[in-house]
Order: sequence, then structure tokens, then C-alpha cells
Amino acid sequence: MKDFKKYYIIPAPPEEVYLALTLPHTLKLWTGEEAEMSTEPGSEFSLWEGSIVGKNIAFEKDKKIVQQWYFDGQDAESIVTIKLHPHKQGTSAELLHSNIPDEVYDEFVDGWNDNYFGSLIDFYS
Repeated sequence: MKDFKKYYIIPAPPEEVYLALTLPHTLKLWTGEEAEMSTEPGSEFSLWEGSIVGKNIAFEKDKKIVQQWYFDGQDAESIVTIKLHPHKQGTSAELLHSNIPDEVYDEFVDGWNDNYFGSLIDFYS
């Protein structure tokens, strides 16, 4: 198991980025795919047509999202924490994804950089 931490600069205010990450219709705008998402702790979510699934753990409006991502056969919980900080260029998004299975680590790092935050940054650029 490995952890991945990185900061991304998104050219939009934290309030907009939070909505883009938590509302199904705004998720669809920048991912191009249907999304199931709720800001209700304990609710399940699905992104990229089920490629990413998990459970929402906690939310702090415009500031923080905590989720558990599911991996088949995994013992330890894989937790994703995204913190949004105001930045002179918009938002600094602090990502911490813990307990990523070794065999999919590189794939997930590429996914975070290219598909997830890469697509979000492109959407606002």
C-alpha cells in the first residue's frame, strides 16, 4: 500500500471547485461522464461510469471532501482527502490518497494528474 500527496492549482475560487467536485451535474460538465454524488456523509458515489466507486465520509463546505474509495479484496480503507485553499491564482487543492494498492499505484497517480485534476484544470482554463 502506498500514499499519494500532491497540490494542484485550479484557476477558479474554492467555492466553484467544491461544487464541481460534489454536484452530479457539474461533475458531468468536466468529466464528460454521468456521476452519482451527494454531500450526505455515508452516501455512496460513482464517477466515470463506475470506474471509481466509494463512500462519502465527511464534507466541509467549500473546504474539504473526505471519501473512502473501494478496491476489490482490500483490507485497509483507501481514504481520499481533498482540501481546498484560496490561492492567488484561484484554488490550491491539496490531495492525500492513502492506502492505494501497489499494483494500481502508478495508474492512480496518472489518473489523478491527467483525468481528475487535469480535466478540472482544463475545464477552468
